[in-house]
Amino acid sequence: MTIALILATVLATSILSGVAGMAGGMILMAVLLAVTPVAHAMVLHGFVQSIANGSRFWFLRKHVVWEVLPPYLLGTVFAVGPFLALSVLPSKNFVLIFLGLVPLASHLQPNTAELDIRKPWTAFVCGLLVVFTQLLSGTSGPLLDFFYQKSPLNRFQIVASKALTQTIGHLCKTGYYAYAAYVVADSPLPSTWGWLLIAAGVLALVGTRFGTHLLHRLQEQTFQKYVPWVIDVIGVVCVVQGVVGLFQGAA
Repeated sequence: MTIALILATVLATSILSGVAGMAGGMILMAVLLAVTPVAHAMVLHGFVQSIANGSRFWFLRKHVVWEVLPPYLLGTVFAVGPFLALSVLPSKNFVLIFLGLVPLASHLQPNTAELDIRKPWTAFVCGLLVVFTQLLSGTSGPLLDFFYQKSPLNRFQIVASKALTQTIGHLCKTGYYAYAAYVVADSPLPSTWGWLLIAAGVLALVGTRFGTHLLHRLQEQTFQKYVPWVIDVIGVVCVVQGVVGLFQGAA
């Protein structure tokens, strides 16, 4: 029953992500946290998101702005380092709170022209903050968008470059939490997860393709009006659920 729920959620949220951009990843993370330990949820989520973003990068690879990659990778190293050094394994409630705060915090972004992802220092800070957030909450879409807002890149360059850097972050998350499952939590991944990961990867590709098809049918005005509200509502629900869980655990 749990496996069926996970696979159904992967398909549904992949379709949603194809339409809304990131809401699907948030819902998938929340569902996985409800039915699996944190480390297992992060591994499965990272694997699915790596396939979704990796395939998008591959299809658009000729549009990638490669100059962004070296400083972004350096920032990634600084993000992963503390987790490895301290063997961090956050609780489900903290992950839910961070998961919900990521889209809500996007409303507090300052309006500055300095954050151009083509600038090495900006790309470094982006890699540091985005990957650190991915390791804490599983997702970081709105934060990543922040660094592209003032960039003169076209939509193909933005989508391709974001897909590549998101793939790197999700692979780091998958690798770290696979390690944490064994070493920190002493909860190895189930032996049956090989087939689960394959099936989830296939469904992620199918769902992303179908969601992209739906996006072409969605009116621009409808997208701009409702998608941000959907993402904010999901964020509030995650924060409330995490806070309630913390108080219940303390009682």
